Amino acid sequence: MLQDTAGLIVMQKPLRDDVDIVDVRLNRVPGEEEQTLHPFPEGWYFVTDRRTVLKKKLLEKQWMGENIVVWCDHEGTVGVARSVCPHLGSSLGPAAGGCVRDGRLICPFHGFAYDVAGHCVATPFADPPRATRLRVFETREIEGLVFAWWGLDGRPSHWSLPGQPPGEGEWSRLVLQTLRFPAHPQETAENVVDLAHLRYVHGYDNVEPVGKTTVNGQVLVSCFNFRTRRRMAGLMTLTYDLSARTQVHGLGYSFVEIREHSIGVDARLWVLATPVDGTLIDMTLVGQIREMRSPRRPIVGLAFLPVRMRTNLMNRFWSMQQRRDVIQDVEIWGRKKYRPRPRLSRADGPIGLYRHYCRQFYPSGGQSS
Repeated sequence: MLQDTAGLIVMQKPLRDDVDIVDVRLNRVPGEEEQTLHPFPEGWYFVTDRRTVLKKKLLEKQWMGENIVVWCDHEGTVGVARSVCPHLGSSLGPAAGGCVRDGRLICPFHGFAYDVAGHCVATPFADPPRATRLRVFETREIEGLVFAWWGLDGRPSHWSLPGQPPGEGEWSRLVLQTLRFPAHPQETAENVVDLAHLRYVHGYDNVEPVGKTTVNGQVLVSCFNFRTRRRMAGLMTLTYDLSARTQVHGLGYSFVEIREHSIGVDARLWVLATPVDGTLIDMTLVGQIREMRSPRRPIVGLAFLPVRMRTNLMNRFWSMQQRRDVIQDVEIWGRKKYRPRPRLSRADGPIGLYRHYCRQFYPSGGQSS
């Protein structure tokens, strides 16, 4: 599908059953010089999910301005490496003929084989040269979501992502959807503390902060309550009474725990913003809800379904609403300019605190390129 709205081009194409890629490109008009953010702040950034790696065997994509390859060895360890063979420079991706054999990445040019740590472990014609190594990226995995570390000037990770999310009971399977558009992860993550835009852009009611926004090293926590009205299955409009607790771990990882009080639903949302090439970002939304065994009020069309089916359908409905909210923001993100010294009002929330928090992810503690 192709839609052009005042210069904002949206292309949608299905990647697989539960993921839609939306490419959003802005037809920019040259104008005055503007101060910009460093395009690749330090931190952990989403790469892909384990299911996609196992399905495709070898995946190549652009990530943080680099072409990378992703594969999995026989032990289940995911490897992420720059898609350049250190031997004579061939691309290692499937388009060039790269493949995975016996859990090893095989260069299509001379058959050099690499393990997930980047070591050359075999060649067809001689012993593997000891100095021949791929540039690999340190990885972490949470609920089947694969992240890699991007360090300033290549430095190793010095902080980590959280472990598996807490919570008892059975949860729905994850629903992933990715949108691509021109933006910067600092600007998109700023919505966590910009509560005023929730009212004005998304039409939320009774948006109120709960306690103070806190910062502890690389972790920022923001909590708020709100209400929203949503059309359910085209049959009726429901009012939802929600509480949200957001943890931000760097500019590429936000984890939101949501409680809907009127129905009694617990939900999780990961908002994962990853720079692609210095202009575009991939924003991946990952949604999950706890099994709905005894809803506090009837849900149209879902009451007589088995618990698992009811839960997965509700999760897809919520995921569509989250995607809708993000697309409303994309219309603004794709056209806005970064203001290093914004003129704030008392209603704006702790944007100054957030921006001070962001400085640690840039060279020399600065934000501008």
